[in-house]
Amino acid sequence: MFPMHVLSAAEMQACDRATTERFGIPSLELMRTAAAAVAAFARQQFPAARRVTILCGRGNNGGDGMMAARLLSQAGMDVTTLLLGAPGLLAGDAAEAWRKLTSPMQGAVHVVSATEDLTRHNDALETDLIVDALVGTGFKPPLKGLALAVLEWLQAHPAAQRVPILAVDLPSGWPSDATTATVEGPVFPADAVITFTAPKPAHVFGQLTRRWNQPVAVAPIGSPAEAMASQLQLDWAGSSLALAQAPRAAAANKGNFGHVLVVGGTFGSAGGKAGAPAMTALAALRAGAGLVTAAVPAPALAPVAAIAPELMTWPLAATAAGQISADNLAREPLEALLAGKTVLAVGPGLGQSPETVKFTTGLLSASKLPAVLDADALNILAARPVLLAKLAKGRTLVLTPHPGEMARLAGVTTAQIQADRLGVARGFAQRTGVILVLKGSRTLIAHPDGRVAVNTSGNPGMAKGGSGDVLTGLVAALLAQHPAEPGRAVEAAVALHGLAADLAVQEGDEHTLLATDALACLSRAFRLPVACKNGYVWLQGLPVEAAPVEGKR
Repeated sequence: MFPMHVLSAAEMQACDRATTERFGIPSLELMRTAAAAVAAFARQQFPAARRVTILCGRGNNGGDGMMAARLLSQAGMDVTTLLLGAPGLLAGDAAEAWRKLTSPMQGAVHVVSATEDLTRHNDALETDLIVDALVGTGFKPPLKGLALAVLEWLQAHPAAQRVPILAVDLPSGWPSDATTATVEGPVFPADAVITFTAPKPAHVFGQLTRRWNQPVAVAPIGSPAEAMASQLQLDWAGSSLALAQAPRAAAANKGNFGHVLVVGGTFGSAGGKAGAPAMTALAALRAGAGLVTAAVPAPALAPVAAIAPELMTWPLAATAAGQISADNLAREPLEALLAGKTVLAVGPGLGQSPETVKFTTGLLSASKLPAVLDADALNILAARPVLLAKLAKGRTLVLTPHPGEMARLAGVTTAQIQADRLGVARGFAQRTGVILVLKGSRTLIAHPDGRVAVNTSGNPGMAKGGSGDVLTGLVAALLAQHPAEPGRAVEAAVALHGLAADLAVQEGDEHTLLATDALACLSRAFRLPVACKNGYVWLQGLPVEAAPVEGKR
């Protein structure tokens, strides 16, 4: 399972060829397995559907649809299949799929040879589910011809607007290799997407469905891992969840899981930001760190300590305004502060007073401990790029900026960051040697070797103060527990954060979600398997296994 590579359209086609030519699995068998996945997915996700209309192109995507139509018809559903183009033009496995569908005839089958033929099949839109199997991985935009006519036909009929659409591989019109949230040109809507073997770039970057919480799943169809070769250096972050979910040894003790030191906070005339380090510390505790100490300005100690009785605290000398003083850099107190710690988490609620800046840069320079930097720690280092490069040498340094903070770190505008998130994140991590977590919809985890993992969990309810503080604690905790695999640890932390928030929204609402609500669902996120019992991997949405237990919240 680890890692799950993202494959380009050409690499996916090469994978299919290798599966057949090197590993001896017939291409028709791959199509049969894909069709079975489509049929099973349709029945699972749309259990109330009794009438199904399947739109098929002439390629292998259409072949998947035709074989799925046969399976659904045999299962007792009322299936209508529309083939775009003459059956005589079908070739290879798609031609065999047509033969199986029509000899004997399975359900109602119609051929659409021209745009004007569509109006004769308006009754096909009086259905419970539409399956879009028109074009697949090999599609080159724009959508045109009969496929475009079908989209316009659907858009013109009010009945069709109420019918859910299941996309086979991708919504027709969406290019596989797109790395943007949306694409130009006509694209079929989708309420669920099922693809096969491995995700393509569009599956991890694109907003493929009408709502953020609708499913996008990957089904295995028999290709071995050895066939899934890629040069994109893109992975799915969720595959690292297996690291966090591994069971602990029976004889484990707290010393096996690290000691996280959280540094941040203000409390006084400079502002009351004691909540930020408190949330970071609570997240680190919840995510399994053996010990967590919150070092905050002395005036902030009481509210931070109140977050959890398990949390240890350390009072730092404070300025008159309530920020961390540079006096804390004296040798004896600094050595005492760092003694026994294994990971630093610096920045939440920190502030940027001259005294605090001096302390922060001094603290980071005085230690080679792995460090997670967020919030004001990022802003402090953004003004000191030479120091940032120095700090990254010989240690694990994780930066967790939102786009605005990333713009300051990179010396560009936020708009430039958002226009090329992948390129900016990858380039910055390679230049500086840090692990960069560029937050946002589809958070990116960029590594110094050029590899980037894309996280697909999470939801709009996380766009609220405190989410970044929680993430900092989760990353620090996973680093403390898995020091030998820092890259996977960071990916797992990001994926867990989004997954826990998705579970929280499932039990509540995206508008009312608080950052700490995700922590209440963290234990369920730890238990939810990366792959379901049927082998499906959920890139987006939650599988049936994630449904809350009756009577328990």
